[in-house]
Amino acid sequence: MTSRHSRTAGLVLALVSLLATAACGPQNKGGAPVAAASPARTESAPKPPNIVFVLTDDLSENLVRYMPNVQALQREGTTFTNYTVTDSLCCPSRASILKGQFPHNTGIFKNHGSDGGFQLFHSRGEENSTFATDLQAAGYRTAFLGKYLNEYHAKKPQGIGTPYVPPGWDMWVAGGNAYNNFDYLLNENNVVRKYGSAPQDYLTDVISAKASAFITTSAAAGAPFMVEVSTYAPHSPYTPAPQDANAFPGLKAPRNGAWNKLPVEAPPWLKRVPILTLSQQARLDVEFRKRVQSIQSIDRMLGSLRATLSKAGVADRTVVIFSSDNGYHMGEYRLPSGKQTAFDTDINVPLVVAGPGIRAGRTVGAPVENIDLRPTFADLAGAQPPAEADGRSIKPLLEGGNPAQWRTASLIEHRDPATDPADPDYQRDSLNIPPAYDALRTARYTYVRYVDGSREYYDRRDDPLQLRNLARTLAPARLAELDAALIALTKCAGADACAAAGRGIS
Repeated sequence: MTSRHSRTAGLVLALVSLLATAACGPQNKGGAPVAAASPARTESAPKPPNIVFVLTDDLSENLVRYMPNVQALQREGTTFTNYTVTDSLCCPSRASILKGQFPHNTGIFKNHGSDGGFQLFHSRGEENSTFATDLQAAGYRTAFLGKYLNEYHAKKPQGIGTPYVPPGWDMWVAGGNAYNNFDYLLNENNVVRKYGSAPQDYLTDVISAKASAFITTSAAAGAPFMVEVSTYAPHSPYTPAPQDANAFPGLKAPRNGAWNKLPVEAPPWLKRVPILTLSQQARLDVEFRKRVQSIQSIDRMLGSLRATLSKAGVADRTVVIFSSDNGYHMGEYRLPSGKQTAFDTDINVPLVVAGPGIRAGRTVGAPVENIDLRPTFADLAGAQPPAEADGRSIKPLLEGGNPAQWRTASLIEHRDPATDPADPDYQRDSLNIPPAYDALRTARYTYVRYVDGSREYYDRRDDPLQLRNLARTLAPARLAELDAALIALTKCAGADACAAAGRGIS
């Protein structure tokens, strides 16, 4: 589906090419110069890179150690150690990625209902301007495979009732409630196909194969391409591929210093959480082992996609990005499995990027958020960053620079918790769910202000596990300063305003 804008731009470029033929010589279909007609011919501008974006579901930082292909990507690229999501919940985070905006500007705070979900995102017309439409307008061939937004269904998305493909995507392969990774439907460019329970129907493997096919055909076509592969794994029920179902026998959930322990001066919602029972601990061990099993297919997929890029001859012209929509806690702070808190277990997730011009084996500590992905994609494509985005391109950081005026604090916004049993993020342990909050996270500390007025402040340099809440020790002037910074960020709109609001916070 090529937009009118991209077709018009293509005609203009063709006319310019014809006018410049005498000086530049003839060009082939892909834009690369052919045999020179004269010594005066100049080289054509380099093509923008292809983009492969692997987005996982609930993949926490502590799972990367079990993913050798992700670790290889880290060695060959750049890892962002202070990358956070705007909300540790599926739909709000994914909306922020698509739009490059904070939840207070997308309006998406939950997975469904009056303030969240696909139906609201669609009814507000937000799909008409996303990173997909940006890239398609820039001449990219685009593909989406896997999990989209909560409430989207392959056959009849809520609020639409017929198969539906959002704007901006040339290839669309998306599911609905496919968390089991078997027995699901996929909307494949408006043809709904049912998959069963055979080993070859395992969802991560299915979208991996389709993504590889898209890469192969797109590379042969010569135009730049962008593909997002969005897995359902390792979201609960943590279904592994059949070949991994017996892997990692005896593996247990990590018992770090925060395991089954409350922070000193815990906030009221957390203070009432009881110690984990033995049965809860046993369940956490099973769940963690299944999560590690389920990510093996993701790791193989990453390796397979990179092998496809090499075989197609475009690996050196492709940026590969690996990340997650949110993190996950499992036993830390006495909490059963879940997310939605402002602890690093939930909001600080992997972001690894490798490709041409990107520094290898490097870590970057600048506060980066998922709102920065859309402007980054536009920047990589050589397009202007979208005016509505709150984030900024991280391309200068990828190239080894240290852009002036970068933010010093990231914003996390969380609203009504997922308490509806119909929600895939419904949590059986209701004490696991924090009340609404806004939070600041700098490279050093995390500051949280809850709707009930309670606060948390963790100095992560001295207390990396966030076990000593120092909010009570802060002077009133310091609390007022932090609250003012938080309020400014929760009201900002646009890259310049949000960058200004996020700078100078110390």
